[in-house]
Amino acid sequence: MWRSIRQLLPSFSVRTTRTQTLPYSSFLSLSSLLPKPQPSAFFFASSKTLRSVATSSPSTSILWTFSVGCGVSRSIIARCISSFSTPQPEMVVGWNDAVSCSKVGDGGDDGAVEEGAKRSIPVRAYFFSTSVDLRGLAEQNKQNIIPPTSRMTNYVVLKFGDLASSPGPGVFISGSDCCFMVVFQYGSIVLFNVRECDVDQYLKNVEKHASGLLPEMRKDEYEVREMPALNTWMQGGLDYIMLQFLDIDGIRTIGSVLGQSIALDYYVRQVDGMVAEFTDINRGMEKTGTFTMDRKKLFQIVGKANSNLADVILKLGLFERSDIAWKDAKYAIIWEFLRDEFELTQRFAGLDFKLKFVEHNIRFLQEILQNRKSDFLEWLIIVLISTEIVISLYDLIKRSL
Repeated sequence: MWRSIRQLLPSFSVRTTRTQTLPYSSFLSLSSLLPKPQPSAFFFASSKTLRSVATSSPSTSILWTFSVGCGVSRSIIARCISSFSTPQPEMVVGWNDAVSCSKVGDGGDDGAVEEGAKRSIPVRAYFFSTSVDLRGLAEQNKQNIIPPTSRMTNYVVLKFGDLASSPGPGVFISGSDCCFMVVFQYGSIVLFNVRECDVDQYLKNVEKHASGLLPEMRKDEYEVREMPALNTWMQGGLDYIMLQFLDIDGIRTIGSVLGQSIALDYYVRQVDGMVAEFTDINRGMEKTGTFTMDRKKLFQIVGKANSNLADVILKLGLFERSDIAWKDAKYAIIWEFLRDEFELTQRFAGLDFKLKFVEHNIRFLQEILQNRKSDFLEWLIIVLISTEIVISLYDLIKRSL
C-alpha cells in the first residue's frame, strides 16, 4: 500500500514505531479526522528515513503530515496493532527517490535490492553450431550492425533497442532497453542485457545463418556490473566483473573471452568422448587380449582428433591476443582477468594432454593393425609357396608313373 501511494504522489513522510501491546484483537485508531481534501490543494511533506523497531508483540504508529492550503497543515496518526508476535531486528531503510511499483519486488528490503540490481548487466553465452555465415547475418541486420574498429573479422556486433544512444561514460546499458549480441564465426553467441524470455528470438535470428547445428546447445552465464564511483577502472569478483562503465570495446573484449570459453567447453567434451572410447577399448584388450576395431573406425577417430585441435587453435584463436587489448591497457586488464577467471590456458593444457593420450592410443592401435596386415600377407605368401610345392610334387609323381 505504501508503494502505491509513493507512486501516485511526489513524496510523503512516514514514521513507524513499535510498542508493546496486548496479544489480542486488531484495530485502527485515528487521532484526528480531516475533511476530504481537493486533489490539487495539498501536498505531503518529504521524508528521508523509515525506521522500524521490533518488540515481542508489534504495534505500528504512522504519522502523516501534509498541507491543505492557505498555510494550514494537518496530521494523521494511524496505529495498527497486530495480534501476532513477530520479533524482528531493527532496520533502517533510506527512501530518497520515488520508487515505482514496477521496479519493486515482493517483500524484503526492496530499496537495497533495487540499488544493487539497477547497475547489473546479465551476459549469456551460447554455442549451438560449428559455423555461422557472418556475411549473410550482417546483410540481414544492416541497421543493427556496429562497424568494427579492429582488423579481426571472425565476429560481428549487433545492437538492438535504442539505436541512437552509444554506451560509455554517462550513458549506461544497465536499466535501458539497449541489448547487444556478439556472433562469432565458429558458432558462439554472446548476449548482453537480454532478458531470458527474449533469448530464443535472438538465437533463431542467428540459426538461419548457422551450419553444423549441434544436438545439444551449450550455455554459460556471467554478470557485468557498472559502478561509476569505482576507484579503479575494473574490479573482479566471483562470477562477475565490475567496471566504471561498459562500452562497445568492453563488450567486444568480454564477448571474445566468453565465446572462446563456451566453444572450448564443447571441444573438451568431444575429446572426453574419444578418451572414454579408447578407455573401453583398453579395458576390453585387458580382458580378451585383442580388440575388434576396424581400420576405418580408427581413421575416423584420427580425423576427429586432428580437426578438434585445428579448430581450437585456428578458428577460436585461443592464443591470439585481442586487438583492442593491444591498443588500450584498460581492456588488456579485462582480457587477462577473464582469461584467468575462465582458466582458458589451463583448460587448453588439459585438452592438449587428452589429445596426446588419444594420439598415443591411435599410434598403438595402428601398429597392431599394421602387424595384423603384415601377418596376413606373410601367411598368404606361405600358402602360395606351399601350393606351388604341392603342384610341383604332383607333377613329378605323375611323370614317374
